[in-house]
Amino acid sequence: MSMWVDLLGSQIHYCGREFRTRVIEAGEGTPLILIHGLGGHAEAYSRNLTRLGQHYRALAIDLVWHGLSSKPPFNGDTLPTYARQVIDLLDSLDLESAHVEGTSLGGAVGIWLALHYPTRLKKLILTMPAGIRYGSVSISSPPPHRRPEALRDRAIKIVEEPTRENIRSRLEKFMASPDRVTDELVEIRWKLYADPCVRESLTRVFENSFGLGTSARFQISEEDLSKIKNPTLLLWGGRNEGAGPDVGQRIASLIPEGQFVCIEDGAHWVQWEQPELHDRLVMSFLKE
Repeated sequence: MSMWVDLLGSQIHYCGREFRTRVIEAGEGTPLILIHGLGGHAEAYSRNLTRLGQHYRALAIDLVWHGLSSKPPFNGDTLPTYARQVIDLLDSLDLESAHVEGTSLGGAVGIWLALHYPTRLKKLILTMPAGIRYGSVSISSPPPHRRPEALRDRAIKIVEEPTRENIRSRLEKFMASPDRVTDELVEIRWKLYADPCVRESLTRVFENSFGLGTSARFQISEEDLSKIKNPTLLLWGGRNEGAGPDVGQRIASLIPEGQFVCIEDGAHWVQWEQPELHDRLVMSFLKE
């Protein structure tokens, strides 16, 4: 099914005061902000938005320097800037607080919000959050192709050579099965990456991600996780490349009100691969 069929009934608009944030929105009620991963865009939640919008005011956004949101000069303050963007969005919509779900980089943004803006955050859903530095309990070392430098170099190559084939290959890494990457998803990301402004901003972002460059300053420690007071759900794909469900269980155990659920037939994009199950789990958690 086309993502635009999935999104029937939603609206696309721009809002914000400090930042110009693109929002795909559906529904009414308690706001639920949906935040994509590194190099992504709001359509990562196209299969979830209207279903979640039956119970919440669901808002999928493009992060700063991504998609069609504003691209100010890159300042190196990655997580603080993304979190400030979410607060700017809430302020511009006269919203006191919201639930937040974030995938990968979006999960790291959610954690930063919980640590620095806890009163603006209700409940938190983390789908394989990035940016965590483990301490007392070791996590298995990644194979060479999953090490930070390799991840950075592959990401930069995509924006330097944004062919449909390169983009499809990268997206397939997020899925438990390559046939879950649709032509339409590839085409949307190719259209965005073909924009020179997007390529320039994402190059700066990728250079300062994966714990490299300025992103090293904003890594989240195990001690930081223990300071999260908001109820938090960890969702993990059982077939995620790299960090397995044991990592998700470790994170959930460190958060005082953390819960863990593994979606076995999913990888890094469980919200896309298993949308009905994902949405059911999210709504059950939010209604508790």
